[in-house]
Parts: sequence; C-alpha cells; structure tokens
Amino acid sequence: MAHMVLHKTRCRICDGSNLRKFLELGDLPLPNAFLREQQLNEKEPRYPLVVAFCPDCGLVQLMDVVPKEEMFTEYLYFSGASRPIPKHFAEQAREISQRFPGFMVEIGSNDGTLLRALKQHGVKAIGVEPARNIAKLANEAGLKTINDFFTEKLAKSILNERGHASAVIANNVVAHIDDVHELVKGVKTLLAPDGVFIFEVPYLEGLISKCEYDTIYHEHLSYFALRPLIELFSMHGLEIFDVKRLEVHGGSIRVYVRRSTDTTVSKRVADLIMLERRLKLDSFETYERFAARVESNKQVLKTVLTILKDEGKRIVGYTAPAKGNVLLNYCGIGTDILSYTIDTTPAKQGLYTPGMHIPIYPTQKFRDDQPDYALMLAWNYEQEILAKEQAYRDKGGKFIVPIPELRIV
Repeated sequence: MAHMVLHKTRCRICDGSNLRKFLELGDLPLPNAFLREQQLNEKEPRYPLVVAFCPDCGLVQLMDVVPKEEMFTEYLYFSGASRPIPKHFAEQAREISQRFPGFMVEIGSNDGTLLRALKQHGVKAIGVEPARNIAKLANEAGLKTINDFFTEKLAKSILNERGHASAVIANNVVAHIDDVHELVKGVKTLLAPDGVFIFEVPYLEGLISKCEYDTIYHEHLSYFALRPLIELFSMHGLEIFDVKRLEVHGGSIRVYVRRSTDTTVSKRVADLIMLERRLKLDSFETYERFAARVESNKQVLKTVLTILKDEGKRIVGYTAPAKGNVLLNYCGIGTDILSYTIDTTPAKQGLYTPGMHIPIYPTQKFRDDQPDYALMLAWNYEQEILAKEQAYRDKGGKFIVPIPELRIV
C-alpha cells in the first residue's frame, strides 16, 4: 500500500530531465514509523526507494518524495539521545560563536541540543523545527523554537521580528528538503550582507566507498557531493568558501556559504573537488558498481544469519536506528532471525520496528540474556558499542557488523 508520493522526473538542483536510476531498495515503510502492539495488524504505508544520478549536475537523489508532513510532524529522533552528537555540537557551537558572532537561526533544530550549546557561548539563537513533539520539548527547556517548516515566507517574518542573522545553521536537514531552491532563498533573505550559512550533510563519498546503503531512506532525498552544491548556491549568487570533513553519521561534510565576494576560498574546497573527480563521482558507472556491491552485501548477510540460525545460535539486534530499519526491510530480516532488538531511546522501548515488527527492549534485557550474536545496526558507533559491551564480549558474545563488509567481532 503506497500512499501519495510525488514521483520526480527532473533533478531538484538543475532541473535536468536525464535522471538515471541505479538502485531500487523496494517499497519500504518509513524507517522512523515505529509501531505500538495494537498497530501490528494494520496495513503499513510503504513507499518506493529508488535512487538516481543526474548526469548534468552530478546530484544523487531519490525519485519519489513522501509528503514532509507525513515524515516530520511527529518524530522519534532526538539529537540529544545519542552520546556523540551533543559533543559534536558543542565543538561546532564553540567554532561558530567565535568565527561569526551575532544573532543565529538554526533550521531543523530538533530538541535544541545545538541551541543550548550556542546559548552557553552567549549567542542569541532561535530554532525552526517542524516536529510538534520535539519543538515542544525545546521550548519547555527555554530554547526558543518556531514549530514550522522553514520557507522564504518564514525567513521574512523572522527578519522583520529579529533582524538579519550573522549565521544560519542547518545540521542533517538540507538532504531532507525537496525544494532546495526555496531553502536557499529563505537563507539568503535572513543572512546579513556578510552572514554565513553553515550546514552539515552526510557526504556522498562515504555512502559509495563504505557501501552505506542503509543510510538511503525516504527522509534523505539528496546525497550530496560538493560539485552539485556549488552549482546550487551559484544559481543564487552564493558561494561555498570553506568545507570540513567530519566523522559524524558515517562521514559528513560541514559546508560554509556566503554571498559571492572576492575574498579567498579555502584550499579544502578545491581538494574535495579533486577527490570527487578521482573517485569518479561524476560517472554513472560508479553508481552501477555501487548497486552491485549493495546486492552482494545483502546476499552475504542473509546467508551468514541463516547459517548461524540453523546452528541453533541466538541472534538479537543491537539498537533500532532508522538505518537499521532500512537494512532489515531490504534484506528481509525479521523475527525468524532476530528475537528482538534493544535501544537506549526510552521513546522506542516497547514499540516494534517498522515493516519487520521486531520488538524493542531496553539494553538491560540484552545484558541479562547474553545471546550468542548481536547484529550491530548502528555500525557508525562501532567503537563506542564495543567498549560499552565489553562484559558481553568477555562472556563470549559476538557482534555482527554488517557494513561496509560483513565482519564478526
């Protein structure tokens, strides 16, 4: 049962009509649409996940867009819930408050983790967050948050009320936005003449080189390399003047944008463009090869899990992130293989994973239970998880890390 989706035939950056499909993950439920027990017999909405490459500007993108109201009005991802993120945002707040002091606006401010860090540096900042449940939490914590989607119209009303911003910040939200031109117009409206737009997005290089196909899901409409972004901003008289690579979320970039001026552009911008050329991120064959790796990863994972299960081994999931739900659904891994999964987010405990209906318990159950194997669904936190579960490993428990290539630790 697929609900209303907008099927795109043109590129969201350059409007080119030559989109070339290279990967289809099937009709999957929304990866954050966890279920309560009484919903298990209802029909879940499913939406196609088809990825295409635009040969004109190089953007990798989903062809089908689920209405944003359906994805972001209630949301179960909290920035503050996974330990590395507050630390990462604290570092970002320190840098931005020193380099670009003044009034700031954060788009997709979630539970206010970054707003709080900015406030500690004496920065006046407000957030814009569409998820009702999360905006409410932030406001209750005294972090001024507008509960709405960011648009040019909203940017004008913030401008009238508060004046120009020295910086507009958007972390892990630009890839979620279908109308990127509307976003850029809104940002440009808000920025002071010397203002800066700073945003973080997962970097396409990591997706392709580490075979991170489970980070492909309905919320992530675009998979960015630097080149298509340069094109997007230049269409609006803006330029990327600096970029930093980050470890967070399986490999991201932090991009710095301002009005086009004659001042210098960091050498890091040219370095990344060279890297992208060397990796042939502008060639369709690269994506065809990636799709073949994805298919083979799925076959290997299914085979190994089936063999272990046939040997009578007990296997559970470890964590219940959105990416894990993509992997479980695409690979068809259900309760016949995993007895349950665990998660530290209290809001997910007692619920079931979308599509595969695997029950989610608190971490304690996993520790009391000592299963033979745990499938590490949040593989991007491998080091933290291995350290945290040393006792489980000392007693002979093993982790299965599915990506980039299956390993047993």
